[in-house]
Amino acid sequence: MKPEDSADCWVLSDGAAGNERQALALAHALERVPRVIRLRIHEPWNSLAPHGLTGAGWALRDAQGQRLAAPWPALAIGCGRRAALATRALRRWSGRQSYCVQILDPRIDSQQFDLVIAPLHDGLDGANVITSIGALNEVGPEWLARGRQRFAGIATLPAPRTALLIGASTRAQRLDKTWFATLVELLTAQQARDGGSFLVSVSRRTPTPLVAHLRERFNGLPGLFWGGEEDGENPYAGLLGWADRLVVTPDSVNMISEACATGKPVYTFTPRPLSGKLASFHATLRASGHLRELGDTNARALPAPLDETREIAAHVRERWLAR
Repeated sequence: MKPEDSADCWVLSDGAAGNERQALALAHALERVPRVIRLRIHEPWNSLAPHGLTGAGWALRDAQGQRLAAPWPALAIGCGRRAALATRALRRWSGRQSYCVQILDPRIDSQQFDLVIAPLHDGLDGANVITSIGALNEVGPEWLARGRQRFAGIATLPAPRTALLIGASTRAQRLDKTWFATLVELLTAQQARDGGSFLVSVSRRTPTPLVAHLRERFNGLPGLFWGGEEDGENPYAGLLGWADRLVVTPDSVNMISEACATGKPVYTFTPRPLSGKLASFHATLRASGHLRELGDTNARALPAPLDETREIAAHVRERWLAR
């Protein structure tokens, strides 16, 4: 079955919001309207994934507890280690009639899939591997325009508007109260000098005590603070759409990638050296000019937006057709 003949597409989600967003971004860039299957995987297959293909037909379930069953999709897209078990299994169950695409390093031979899309910092190589700089996402001119329209009230806040996107500590970078105290001091000093307002948003990973602490720190400053459902609808798309500049905590590849896709100045704050794959990711974006250290006053021109998803989708379509 050729891609243009059917919109039959499954997005296999392991429940991680960032992984699901990447798989959906690719499906939409391929102009598919996917069926999203949020996986429930029985043990020990869940811990062993993507290994453990024997018995996977019993272990892999959808959110309602039903086994995955034919008719199989023409295209299956998974993201993350646990979803990789499902895309790997689908390739076998469908007799390779389903074109199975895995996003992120599956931690197993890439030849177990039709195609693997992995970020450069994963260091993965192979004839069926496409590399990206950052995370796949849907941020682009139309997406940003919809965000501005949906959250038009943000336009009334004083400019320049600084979006602050907050994640959480990782092994590569600890974000504690001392780290945030220094960050907020730098940002408020900048605001005192230049004016403007703050558009602050936390992620699902941000610890609740830290959300409360930051809410208190930004209380009384011009702008908005979104700390969760208690603050209403998540205005994330509006923040990216209306921001004049973005400051992103260094831990999140997804948020940094989305910020760099806006075409606006993007800053992070790394007083402590990064390590591992995260350091490589940051170094690549700094070299291209997409990411700067907070306080950088170099007036160099901005690069074009980091728009990888549509280009990668074109490569996926080409390989799918060739198969």
